[in-house]
Amino acid sequence: MANKILIVDDAAFMRMMIKDILTKNGFEVVGEAADGAQAVDKYKELKPDLVTMDITMPEKDGIAALKDIKAMDAGAKIIMCSAMGQQAMVIDAIQAGAKDFIVKPFQADRVIEAIQKALS
Repeated sequence: MANKILIVDDAAFMRMMIKDILTKNGFEVVGEAADGAQAVDKYKELKPDLVTMDITMPEKDGIAALKDIKAMDAGAKIIMCSAMGQQAMVIDAIQAGAKDFIVKPFQADRVIEAIQKALS
């Protein structure tokens, strides 16, 4: 059975890019969210195997959403997505329980590697 993945990013273009990479590699994208608040609701509703989470978003940022999801499901697998130069935030995210992080612009092989590692 394909692993179910929730994609969270405020940029529709980025969601489309990552969805394309995932579906081509046999993953099932079960949902998308455009901000951290939506991400938490969608996580509750869809119970995905893994979440790709943008760090910088309106409403609620990725680190706040990560903490909320981890609070309700300690076993949640979340990979953070960040632009270059967000190292401090990436460290915060890892300390808050993120499994890994991928840097934008996405490189398909790195995305798949991070997801396979987090799911194994």
